[in-house]
Amino acid sequence: MSEARSPALALCDGLFPGGHDVRAEGLLLWGSGRTADGPVAVIGTRDHAAIGVDLAYALAGEVLRVVREHPGRPILMLVDTQGQQLSRRDELLGNGGYLAHLAKCFEVARMRGHLLLSLVYGEAVSGGFLALGMIADRTYALADAQIRVMALPAMARITQIPIEALQELCRSSAIFGPGVDNYARLGAVEAVWPQDALAEGLVQALRRPAGPDPRAALGRERGGRTLAHDVVQAVLQAA
Repeated sequence: MSEARSPALALCDGLFPGGHDVRAEGLLLWGSGRTADGPVAVIGTRDHAAIGVDLAYALAGEVLRVVREHPGRPILMLVDTQGQQLSRRDELLGNGGYLAHLAKCFEVARMRGHLLLSLVYGEAVSGGFLALGMIADRTYALADAQIRVMALPAMARITQIPIEALQELCRSSAIFGPGVDNYARLGAVEAVWPQDALAEGLVQALRRPAGPDPRAALGRERGGRTLAHDVVQAVLQAA
């Protein structure tokens, strides 16, 4: 398959029918695209990337480059990650710290006026998803994306709960279940973008200003997290 037809760049073709210069360097995606509302910076990963210290550092550098060279430009994160790199080298070098640094760079961008959006188009797992995706003002997904904290067989091994019991819990509680639908019920995914309306979904998202984190309220409205919003409000009122 040629680079121009890779799934990540084909996705950019759909998001930016007016053109884009998004490129892939290894597992890193970066560049910009043109929309009806102006240019958008693109930062992301591909091929189910495991985010280790090198990739996290490269992603963070790209975020800071956008902040420096394109003040206020919206940033779209394209998410396809199997989570953090599970290697002795990356753990010894402090991979958690690199992921935290990446999240802090996105927060710097937010504080400097950059709208942060993320689109899960492949996998989105655990710490990689938190630092590249959930850090956004709003997160969107494709219908066939795979979102999870942990696969159910692994969860069964760690918790010593039979997988049949976990599957039953998934049917009654979105908190236990993987998948886009469950994460939408939790409020973590704002909306699902159809493949044939990617550009329209992006423009609509760009036209909504950033505001207070909506996820707890969405989770309550959608029945996935029934108490989080009320607990948050109680804490804020007490403070």
